[in-house]
Amino acid sequence: MGGWLGLCQSRRAGTQSARRRNARELLDRPSDVSSGSDTFLAPHSPIVMENEQWGIDFEGEVAVITDDVPMGASTKQAHGAIRLLMLVNDVSLRGLIPGELAKGFGFFQSKPSSAFSPVAVTPDELGKSWHNSKVHLPLISHYNHEPFGHPNAGVDMTFDFAELVAHAAKTRPLSAGCIVGSGTVSNKQGTEYGTSIEEGGVGYSCIAERRMIETIRDGQPTTSFMRFGDSIKIEMLDDNGQSIFGTIEQTVEKY
Repeated sequence: MGGWLGLCQSRRAGTQSARRRNARELLDRPSDVSSGSDTFLAPHSPIVMENEQWGIDFEGEVAVITDDVPMGASTKQAHGAIRLLMLVNDVSLRGLIPGELAKGFGFFQSKPSSAFSPVAVTPDELGKSWHNSKVHLPLISHYNHEPFGHPNAGVDMTFDFAELVAHAAKTRPLSAGCIVGSGTVSNKQGTEYGTSIEEGGVGYSCIAERRMIETIRDGQPTTSFMRFGDSIKIEMLDDNGQSIFGTIEQTVEKY
C-alpha cells in the first residue's frame, strides 16, 4: 500500500519565505513532507487535540492517488500513473513546527492525522477542468460557517501533479495507492500580499497564510488559530455548482 506524501508548493507563502531567506531552492523544487499513513480521519470526524496552544490549523489541498510509479519516472510516466483525485484537510500544528524544523529533520508531531474527502474521482470525470496535470477549479473553505477562501487550485500551482509525482519517485518507486498532495491551495491575486474574501479577494486555504499576510501588512497577526469548537468545511464544485468530492466537515474537540 502506498503512503501519504504532502509536497509543499512555492505558492504565495513559499514565495514570501524565499524572498525573506533568499532560499531559491524553495522555488526550484518541492519540499517533501512524508505524513503518517497509519491513521486517517473520516471526512466528518472531529479534529481531536489536547492543547489549543499547539496552533491548530486546517490546510485545504487537492491530492492524487497513483498506480505503481517506477523509480526515476518521467513527468509523462507520472501523469499516466495518476488514477484518482480527492480533497484533503492536511491538519497542521503550527506551534510545534518551528521546534521540529530546528532539529534539522522533518515534521512528525506537527502533522497529525489528515482527513480526505468522501469521494475520489478519476481524472476524466473532471472534463476540461483537468488539464496540464492540474485541477482548474476553486477550492472552497468555510471557517466557522463563514467564507474563508475559494482560490483556484490550478492557478499559481508552481509544480503540477506530474512533476510532484515524478519528484517523489526520484530515488524510489511508489506503490499503487500512494497519495500525493498539492500543497495548500493559494492564489497570488495580482497583489504583493494577497487579499481576504472580506477585502474582495479569493481568500486563503489555511489560517497560517492569512496570519503571514497580516504580519507583513500590519506588523502582527490578528487571526487566531483554531480553538475547541471551531469548524472547517472544505469542498469543490463543478461548473454546474454540484459537489464533486463531497465535503470535509470537521470540528475541533478537546482530547
